[in-house]
Amino acid sequence: MKGEPIDTLKFERELLSGGARLIGGMDEAGRGPLAGPVVAAAVIMPLDDVIEGVDDSKKLTEKKREKLFDLIVQKAIAYKIVAIDEKTIDEINILNATKKAMTECVSGLSVKPDIVLVDAVKLALEVPTKAIIKGDALSYSIGAASILAKVYRDRLMEEYDRLYPWYGFAKHKGYGTKDHIDAIRVMGPCPIHRRTFITHFVDNE
Repeated sequence: MKGEPIDTLKFERELLSGGARLIGGMDEAGRGPLAGPVVAAAVIMPLDDVIEGVDDSKKLTEKKREKLFDLIVQKAIAYKIVAIDEKTIDEINILNATKKAMTECVSGLSVKPDIVLVDAVKLALEVPTKAIIKGDALSYSIGAASILAKVYRDRLMEEYDRLYPWYGFAKHKGYGTKDHIDAIRVMGPCPIHRRTFITHFVDNE
């Protein structure tokens, strides 16, 4: 029924009952921005010691995400975060860059999971995967991964803001806000802008 709390361990419990032992979750941050990398995170969380408050990163405040990021890193059985830069995004497109980041995440885990739950993206990897639409809100494992990816990417964009302060990256994290688009039109693109994303905003691109 509408309004009832979501059982974010439903998918994990079904997999455990089917014989899985280590269940990974994976998500990305930054598919839509005009600048900066796309970031994927994969994480295997202990399911007998659940962190309260883990949810789709977009539903959480920045302060809450930062606190949960530290807790997830501390408690994770294994995790891996991979950023694919804007040049690669321009070369192979954002979907393929996202899949590349996710593939590298799973292969880079120090512990091999039995299966990986993924937010929406269908993948063919070395381990079985299960794509779940809106998985970051429905699965504890994917929610944890979404927080890792989001916080990691936000921190990168804050670093870029210090290098290129006139674009406002710390505020909008590279997304196409009016202020960001206006800055591109006035200043032109900087090295971290995705050229294939900004063709409508910059002359002669």
